[in-house]
Amino acid sequence: MNYFKTIFTTIFIFSLFFVAAACGTAPAEPDAGEGTAGEAAPGVQRTIRAGIGLNDQHPQYLGLLKFKELVEERTDGSIVVETYHSGQLGDDRSMMEALQLGTQEVTVPSTAPIAGFVQEFTVFDFPFLFPSEEVADEVLDGDVGQMMLDKLDDQNLVGLAYWENGFRDLTNARRAVASMEDMKGLSIRTMENELHLEAFRALGANPTPMAFTELFTALQQGAVDGQENPVATVYLQGFQEVQDHISNTHHIYSPFVFLMSKTFFDSLSEEEQEIVREAAREAGQHQRQLNREANAQYLDDLQEAGMTYTEIDEEARQEMIDTVQPVLDKYAERIGQDIVDQVYEAIQEAQED
Repeated sequence: MNYFKTIFTTIFIFSLFFVAAACGTAPAEPDAGEGTAGEAAPGVQRTIRAGIGLNDQHPQYLGLLKFKELVEERTDGSIVVETYHSGQLGDDRSMMEALQLGTQEVTVPSTAPIAGFVQEFTVFDFPFLFPSEEVADEVLDGDVGQMMLDKLDDQNLVGLAYWENGFRDLTNARRAVASMEDMKGLSIRTMENELHLEAFRALGANPTPMAFTELFTALQQGAVDGQENPVATVYLQGFQEVQDHISNTHHIYSPFVFLMSKTFFDSLSEEEQEIVREAAREAGQHQRQLNREANAQYLDDLQEAGMTYTEIDEEARQEMIDTVQPVLDKYAERIGQDIVDQVYEAIQEAQED
């Protein structure tokens, strides 16, 4: 009896299969996009979602457009780059976390929020570290810069290149700032970075950490007196509408780091990995040049819009440098004196070239 039951069941199952096949509903084949790790199946198009916090007029976003152009051209469109600006995908930290989870592919944050994931990056936010953009380029694009990028791997992130945010300057709505004395008591928005907070406290200000997406409203409502960012960011975010004074404090040179999700990067073939790496570097060179041109132009534009521009003389700057040195000594111990020494040695060598 069981024998006939087994035969009947088998015939019944095969009948269902053939009926389903005839109706076009046969069991699906494995997804053609699955492939093996690091090697996508032929004809499968991948998407890179690249998000930043700044708006679509900023050189950072124009750099992303250059990256998109290079990648899509060199992969014949097999990799498509979608670009998102103005914090559409979140703030720097949340986008970095999305990269770690593999739910976003690219973001380009400043080094300050990266220090929350890899503390050695704190060294790039030491006040008055880089004397010029040219020295910063040489150090960041050299062995020391690559050593730092390599440390991101353990965080499921891949650092492909350094771009430029630029020298950060101070703006506020209360008074012209020409010295430390003028900074006393000013409430200044900073990034959520402990070194920045301690440095501004040492300089006499009252620093307030805040997400960048909340900053304009905070300035407009007087929740903080001022903020610190490169000139291009000040102008393109419209801070001149709610700020009266800008000073060339140049207290920090702030790099951007082009980050990619390691999960996504590892899924690419070696050829594709080289394409995205070179595209990030080339787009970064383009972005740096645009950024420097923009900062020069926008400083004039800010003054035309009514902002008062104040120069910090060498004596006042040296007083600031001397004042924050104990803070730097403290963080050098925390980061690792060997790392800090390597960065300073690279800066010294770059200045001598």
